[in-house]
Amino acid sequence: MNAISPKPSTQIPWLLAAWIALPLPAAALSPDETRHLLDRTAFGAHPEMLADFAPLDRTGAVERILAVTPGTPPRPAWVDDRPFPDRTLLADLPETERLAARQAQNKQRTEHQRALQDGWMQWMLVTEAPLVERMTLFWHNHFTSQLRTVSSPQLMWRQHDLLRRHALGNYADLLRAIVTDPAMLIYLDGRQNRKDRPNENFARELLELFTLGEGHYTEADVKAAARALSGWKLHPTSGTARFDPRRHDDGVKTFLGRTGPWGADDIVAILLEQPRAADWVVEKLWIEFISPQPDPAEVSRLAAVFRDSGYEIRPLLHALLTSDAFWADAHRGTLIKSPIEIVVGTVRRFDLPDPNPRRLVTLGTEMGQTLFEPPDVKGWPGQTDWIDTDRLLARERFLRSITRDLADRSAGTGRAWSALDAATATHLLWPVSDPAPATAAAPQPPEDPPHAEADTRVELIAAILDPRYQLK
Repeated sequence: MNAISPKPSTQIPWLLAAWIALPLPAAALSPDETRHLLDRTAFGAHPEMLADFAPLDRTGAVERILAVTPGTPPRPAWVDDRPFPDRTLLADLPETERLAARQAQNKQRTEHQRALQDGWMQWMLVTEAPLVERMTLFWHNHFTSQLRTVSSPQLMWRQHDLLRRHALGNYADLLRAIVTDPAMLIYLDGRQNRKDRPNENFARELLELFTLGEGHYTEADVKAAARALSGWKLHPTSGTARFDPRRHDDGVKTFLGRTGPWGADDIVAILLEQPRAADWVVEKLWIEFISPQPDPAEVSRLAAVFRDSGYEIRPLLHALLTSDAFWADAHRGTLIKSPIEIVVGTVRRFDLPDPNPRRLVTLGTEMGQTLFEPPDVKGWPGQTDWIDTDRLLARERFLRSITRDLADRSAGTGRAWSALDAATATHLLWPVSDPAPATAAAPQPPEDPPHAEADTRVELIAAILDPRYQLK
């Protein structure tokens, strides 16, 4: 007996419908997409990374970047020392000895401050988790403190360690910790805030810069928050934050529409209840990773992801970095690299020999960005604020010094790049085909390329000195 086959009229439409319903395989990353992703989330693409990312699609590449386990930078031996010298030990010394002892203390503090800056610079050069350092720098510029104001390398290192530990963790936990962070208590006068003399500095910046933004709170909210945040001081020997109930205003306050005898934890909890709190962080991350102008609809969508996750940072970054907006051609080349991105990214890209961290910190300063020293509580504005006559000259001096290393074949610098053809090498350095007006005054190609030889190395030098290299 012959087998009975389904009629073509019923079989073909069914198979066609099933085939259409199958998900299409995601496209593997192109070199241009790899460059774009690593320019924004790391410190730029190295040729060897192309092979690593080539089999991955966009989602897989983002997940690989987010899954990297951060290493632990070396912990300086002096971190657990007293945060401030005990001046009482000098009181009974003769004037000349007291002056010499103070000079020695100041010299040691300066050495520790430089070690703090140099240590972070060195770690950014070698880390295998560059996104963690990018996010640590982001939070450092969001929850801003200044080394010169805090005047304690120990407390600044501890705050820096806090920011790194939470860089891809939970924003709510980070916010709770930063409210009573010792360096922050000094920087924004939180340790001077007591019930009989409320100090509003930290409360104001907490609302204006850290969580909500202007226009989303009242002066009454600032005053209520200041009262709720009162009572914190520093232990003189350990430098840890201590709560003193005698200094705290435990009266009833009304803050953002909620009334009660609020304290610091209550203020954070009420802030996190505000939809605007998630919007504010998403807007800043948008400017950091996508474009200078956030899209309100996309901000709302991403903020919902952030809130629904309980303020977990990784899910938010996953949604941000896999969004159509992140990969849009229109957003490529719209961001100007910061001095740290220029310095660290260039050294990492081209395997420059024996970089001196102190020299690199100084170069960052000349370009307008000193580690641990944002200009004020608003942090570094970024974008076109990185570009003025003096800062452009500093960038040009640095990049020209780099191209001298690349021109020296005996140094071996840039060997991985010189093995590429000229078009591919240039493609990995430029996010756009045409220079952007914002960097039109940036350094131009060298007048005398070394030996005028038409090889990739010469093309590479010209590409680095082109304004497009300073965009991402």
